[in-house]
Amino acid sequence: MSSMNWSGVFPAATTQFKTDLSIDIDASQQVLDALVRDGVHGLVVLGTCGENNSLEADEKRQMLRAAVEVVAGRVPIVVGVSELTTSRAAVFAKDAESLGADALMVLPAMVYVPTEAELETHFRTVARASALPIMLYNNPPAYRAAITLDVLASLADEPTIVAVKESAPDTRRFTDLARAFGERFILMAGLDDVALEGLLMGARGWVSGLTSAFPQESVALVAAVDRGDLEEARRIYRWFMPLLHLDAEHDLVQSIKLAEQIMGRGSERVRMPRLPLAGARRAEVTAMVEEAAANRPLLAQAAA
Repeated sequence: MSSMNWSGVFPAATTQFKTDLSIDIDASQQVLDALVRDGVHGLVVLGTCGENNSLEADEKRQMLRAAVEVVAGRVPIVVGVSELTTSRAAVFAKDAESLGADALMVLPAMVYVPTEAELETHFRTVARASALPIMLYNNPPAYRAAITLDVLASLADEPTIVAVKESAPDTRRFTDLARAFGERFILMAGLDDVALEGLLMGARGWVSGLTSAFPQESVALVAAVDRGDLEEARRIYRWFMPLLHLDAEHDLVQSIKLAEQIMGRGSERVRMPRLPLAGARRAEVTAMVEEAAANRPLLAQAAA
């Protein structure tokens, strides 16, 4: 745990599929390798953008093995733990440790809406299944379960629960968490279109969706914040914002994968129940990505 660095940009990487929608290991590894070479500080695999819940149990383990192989220790790998039951989540957490993951991103159990006591018990059980450091994922709009201050207080005695990915749209949460817990939990910005606000309010890093399409600008944004260059951070953020809003939509996975495809970084193929964007929505997102690509702030700066 002491060697895990929770700062910088951690893209929520996509899982790539072949035309028959089987996992494309080679393409998935290429996506991960390209992100590392573009300077990201860590990787989140098998999260929402990795289509965790569309994969079979053996496919998740296959994908994690492939990620560990291609990354080869260059950056930490955080793997999503997103299961229907607590027992399945605990088994996967244990397996992830043996397969070489560096940390876990643990979600509430899927589908079921828990009480606070059930949510605490779920997280505590998964935490005790491995020795890996854990980032809890708070996203009430998506998962209908809020990790309240009371739940976090009850989990403060679990040494492996070290971080919180905060994806609630209300950025006051960062200040509330800092006031309540000080440095006990590392905070990570988890919702793209309030990422800068989160970083300014104390988040140490950014778990990002749109980084998969524009990693260099994402890294530059966080670097600008770190060195106190808020003018540069705002410049990049304002350019990025139309795309960052996509991260808050229900079709975020399809939008991000389409953006990857347009930028030559992957395929838009997704597994059902998702379908690739079509019609007016696909045209809208395509236009947004193409406009962003034509006006990339780092290229404009280099030209100047």
